[in-house]
Amino acid sequence: MDLSFWASETNNFRRFTPESLAAIEERIANKKKEQIKVKGKNKDEEAEKDKLTPQLDLKICKTLPSLYGDIPADLVGEPLEDFDPYYSDHKTFMVLNKRRTIFRFTATSALFIFGPFNPVRKAAIKILIHS
Repeated sequence: MDLSFWASETNNFRRFTPESLAAIEERIANKKKEQIKVKGKNKDEEAEKDKLTPQLDLKICKTLPSLYGDIPADLVGEPLEDFDPYYSDHKTFMVLNKRRTIFRFTATSALFIFGPFNPVRKAAIKILIHS
Protein backbone atom coordinates (compact mmCIF):
# COMPACT_ATOMS: atom_id res chain seq x y z
CA MET A 1 0.00 0.00 0.00
CA ASP A 2 1.31 3.43 -0.93
CA LEU A 3 1.71 5.42 2.29
CA SER A 4 2.38 8.68 0.46
CA PHE A 5 -1.32 8.69 -0.45
CA TRP A 6 -2.18 8.89 3.25
CA ALA A 7 0.25 11.72 3.91
CA SER A 8 -0.13 14.28 6.65
CA GLU A 9 -3.73 15.23 7.38
CA THR A 10 -2.99 18.93 7.23
CA ASN A 11 -1.94 18.64 3.57
CA ASN A 12 -5.63 18.25 2.65
CA PHE A 13 -6.62 21.52 4.27
CA ARG A 14 -5.27 24.66 2.59
CA ARG A 15 -6.50 28.15 3.34
CA PHE A 16 -8.23 30.01 0.53
CA THR A 17 -5.93 32.96 -0.22
CA PRO A 18 -5.70 35.62 -2.94
CA GLU A 19 -3.12 33.36 -4.62
CA SER A 20 -5.69 30.54 -4.64
CA LEU A 21 -8.22 32.83 -6.27
CA ALA A 22 -5.65 33.91 -8.88
CA ALA A 23 -4.90 30.25 -9.67
CA ILE A 24 -8.62 29.55 -10.15
CA GLU A 25 -8.98 32.56 -12.47
CA GLU A 26 -5.97 31.32 -14.45
CA ARG A 27 -7.53 27.85 -14.82
CA ILE A 28 -10.78 29.45 -16.01
CA ALA A 29 -8.89 31.54 -18.60
CA ASN A 30 -6.99 28.46 -19.83
CA LYS A 31 -10.22 26.49 -20.12
CA LYS A 32 -11.80 29.27 -22.21
CA LYS A 33 -8.74 29.32 -24.50
CA GLU A 34 -9.02 25.56 -24.97
CA GLN A 35 -12.72 25.86 -25.79
CA ILE A 36 -11.94 28.44 -28.47
CA LYS A 37 -9.33 26.13 -30.00
CA VAL A 38 -11.77 23.20 -29.95
CA LYS A 39 -14.55 25.27 -31.51
CA GLY A 40 -13.37 24.36 -35.01
CA LYS A 41 -13.09 20.66 -34.13
CA ASN A 42 -15.76 18.27 -32.89
CA LYS A 43 -17.19 20.07 -29.87
CA ASP A 44 -19.48 17.25 -28.83
CA GLU A 45 -16.74 14.66 -28.42
CA GLU A 46 -14.48 17.02 -26.47
CA ALA A 47 -17.31 18.26 -24.25
CA GLU A 48 -18.19 14.72 -23.16
CA LYS A 49 -14.57 13.92 -22.29
CA ASP A 50 -14.10 17.02 -20.12
CA LYS A 51 -17.36 16.81 -18.18
CA LEU A 52 -16.78 16.38 -14.46
CA THR A 53 -19.49 15.89 -11.90
CA PRO A 54 -19.40 16.91 -8.23
CA GLN A 55 -18.43 14.14 -5.85
CA LEU A 56 -21.42 12.87 -3.91
CA ASP A 57 -19.53 12.60 -0.61
CA LEU A 58 -18.47 16.28 -0.83
CA LYS A 59 -21.91 17.80 -1.33
CA ILE A 60 -23.03 20.92 0.50
CA CYS A 61 -24.45 20.33 4.00
CA LYS A 62 -22.98 16.83 4.19
CA THR A 63 -20.37 15.78 6.71
CA LEU A 64 -16.78 15.65 5.48
CA PRO A 65 -15.74 11.99 5.13
CA SER A 66 -13.20 10.72 7.66
CA LEU A 67 -10.88 9.89 4.72
CA TYR A 68 -9.74 13.53 4.76
CA GLY A 69 -8.63 13.35 8.40
CA ASP A 70 -9.34 15.65 11.31
CA ILE A 71 -9.64 19.34 10.60
CA PRO A 72 -7.12 21.41 12.58
CA ALA A 73 -8.80 23.65 15.17
CA ASP A 74 -7.39 26.84 13.63
CA LEU A 75 -9.05 26.04 10.27
CA VAL A 76 -12.58 25.57 11.61
CA GLY A 77 -14.74 28.33 10.17
CA GLU A 78 -11.97 29.54 7.82
CA PRO A 79 -12.22 29.62 4.01
CA LEU A 80 -10.46 26.59 2.51
CA GLU A 81 -9.58 25.52 -1.01
CA ASP A 82 -12.10 23.02 -2.31
CA PHE A 83 -11.18 19.30 -2.37
CA ASP A 84 -13.60 18.43 -5.17
CA PRO A 85 -11.92 18.53 -8.62
CA TYR A 86 -15.24 19.64 -10.12
CA TYR A 87 -14.84 23.01 -8.40
CA SER A 88 -11.20 23.49 -9.46
CA ASP A 89 -12.32 25.90 -12.19
CA HIS A 90 -15.21 27.49 -10.29
CA LYS A 91 -14.80 30.61 -8.17
CA THR A 92 -15.81 28.90 -4.94
CA PHE A 93 -14.34 28.03 -1.58
CA MET A 94 -15.49 25.77 1.20
CA VAL A 95 -15.83 26.28 4.93
CA LEU A 96 -16.10 23.53 7.55
CA ASN A 97 -17.69 23.91 10.96
CA LYS A 98 -16.89 21.97 14.16
CA ARG A 99 -19.21 19.16 13.14
CA ARG A 100 -17.31 18.85 9.82
CA THR A 101 -20.30 20.02 7.78
CA ILE A 102 -19.38 21.34 4.33
CA PHE A 103 -20.47 24.82 3.27
CA ARG A 104 -19.58 26.32 -0.13
CA PHE A 105 -19.48 30.02 -0.96
CA THR A 106 -18.77 31.93 -4.12
CA ALA A 107 -15.54 33.91 -4.31
CA THR A 108 -17.15 36.73 -6.27
CA SER A 109 -18.00 39.98 -4.52
CA ALA A 110 -21.12 39.88 -2.38
CA LEU A 111 -23.42 42.84 -3.01
CA PHE A 112 -20.68 44.11 -5.38
CA ILE A 113 -18.90 45.40 -2.26
CA PHE A 114 -17.62 42.59 -0.06
CA GLY A 115 -14.89 40.45 -1.61
CA PRO A 116 -14.13 36.97 -0.31
CA PHE A 117 -11.40 38.29 2.01
CA ASN A 118 -13.38 41.19 3.49
CA PRO A 119 -13.60 41.03 7.33
CA VAL A 120 -17.34 41.77 7.29
CA ARG A 121 -17.96 38.87 4.93
CA LYS A 122 -15.73 36.56 6.99
CA ALA A 123 -17.73 37.45 10.11
CA ALA A 124 -21.02 36.81 8.31
CA ILE A 125 -19.77 33.39 7.15
CA LYS A 126 -18.72 32.46 10.70
CA ILE A 127 -22.19 33.41 11.98
CA LEU A 128 -23.87 31.44 9.20
CA ILE A 129 -21.95 28.21 9.80
CA HIS A 130 -22.09 28.33 13.60
CA SER A 131 -23.82 25.23 14.90
